[in-house]
Amino acid sequence: MGFLSRAMGIFALAFAVIGLASCSSTDNPVEPDVDTPDGFTLVWNDEFDGNALDLSKWEAQTGDGCPNLCGWGNNELQFYRSQNATVANGFLTITAQEQVAGGRDYTSARLRTKDKGDWLYGRIEVRAKLPAGQGMWPAIWMLPTDNEYGGWAASGEIDIMEARGQEPRTVHGTLHYGASFPRNTSSGTSKRLDGGESFTDEFHEFAIEWDEGRIRWYVDGVSYQTQTQWFTEGHDFPAPFDKRFHLLLNVAVGGNFVGSPDQTTSFPQVMVVDYVRVFERE
Repeated sequence: MGFLSRAMGIFALAFAVIGLASCSSTDNPVEPDVDTPDGFTLVWNDEFDGNALDLSKWEAQTGDGCPNLCGWGNNELQFYRSQNATVANGFLTITAQEQVAGGRDYTSARLRTKDKGDWLYGRIEVRAKLPAGQGMWPAIWMLPTDNEYGGWAASGEIDIMEARGQEPRTVHGTLHYGASFPRNTSSGTSKRLDGGESFTDEFHEFAIEWDEGRIRWYVDGVSYQTQTQWFTEGHDFPAPFDKRFHLLLNVAVGGNFVGSPDQTTSFPQVMVVDYVRVFERE
């Protein structure tokens, strides 16, 4: 998907030098009230202040992945539609519905910033409230823009946050790498809230700080994981996480990671996003 008009596209290209570690991104206005971490500069953000998805920043991917990647590679049950992603009152809402479309029994939305926001290194923050219920699979994640090391997962995948709706107090942070499927591997860990809190009841900020040879995961500003070891066949460390990646937001229904919805799952379910912010180190 392109920019809103050819003129806006030309304007954005003129400012495409803004990005992380000299990677290109679109020009985006910086919100004056954004809380910028020490040692960082804000380079890309969406505060969802309008009444529609900003198509200069996001592409809504649609369908079920067929014919090349049916079920998007995970036996997911949803059909993605652009209308399941809405913006109002300062929030992005991705809604999963029990609704027949495209031969599937559920609908939802999947957004990405590919060729509109692509970065190498920096801090990525997303403040969101997650859906609940058996079979719900919200994700905030990153894929390589150029796949320079080969097909998934040789060129890597960074999962900033994944959750199982049936486990509302736990989120997961994971790296995928190694070689192209099925010789890929992964590493990561989980973060569990204490005291009966839930990721589905309140907003929480999910973030990574991605530097050369090191990626740290955060929930609400507190680091819970650091990874410094990974590999991709035939290439030197820190491959594959030394190339530009883009961001994805989606809510899958069903799939290998969570299982299918059951009689306990209520619909609709939503992931509500307050903001997305990308920073580079000064």
